[in-house]
Amino acid sequence: MANILVVDDELGIRDLLSEILNDEGHTVELAENAAQAREIRGRIRPDLVLLDIWMPDTDGVTLLKEWSATGLLTMPVIMMSGHATIDTAVDAIRIGAQAFLEKPITLQKLLKAVEQGLAREQVRQAVAAHQEAMRAPAVTAPAAEQPVVPEPDAGPAVSQIFDLDRPLRDARDAFEKAYFEFHLSNEGGSMTRVAEKTGLERTHLYRKLKQLGVDVTRNKRSN
Repeated sequence: MANILVVDDELGIRDLLSEILNDEGHTVELAENAAQAREIRGRIRPDLVLLDIWMPDTDGVTLLKEWSATGLLTMPVIMMSGHATIDTAVDAIRIGAQAFLEKPITLQKLLKAVEQGLAREQVRQAVAAHQEAMRAPAVTAPAAEQPVVPEPDAGPAVSQIFDLDRPLRDARDAFEKAYFEFHLSNEGGSMTRVAEKTGLERTHLYRKLKQLGVDVTRNKRSN
């Protein structure tokens, strides 16, 4: 689960939020003022911050501006207040807060805001990781080893290399044609033995060879 920092000067609010979030499986860090919040943010990067607006030393909006200016606003922040005006809430959102909760905070609104904040952060991190991967220099993978199949009528020392840089259907047909020609050559053109070797019924085998354009008579003539 998440590591959540709760910043509020009221002991009752801190204890209540801590109890609720702990019950949800989260780890909770507590700060009663901006100074403690700065110290904790200097040690760790919380997954989410619940930040009170009105505090005695430094108000929450000022702390939010400070984090934004110093590059420390790298986590979702949810503002909390029982006396804030609409302008204050809008200002906090403009600076970078994700949401605003009005006190007294109900359990349902708290859990919903925390869930949405964490979900948005996961999406943001996924997008950032994708963009970083797109900016990274491409690493040229070693060329795939080309499968080698003996060429019909050529003996064991001759091989055929298939071009894999082509549509799958074309590559598959080329391989199957070479496969059947190889067995026809080995079995002296005997359809019965080729059928047994490849596990196909003779009717199916004839149809397959015709579809691939395999010259059945060539192997019989060469033998």
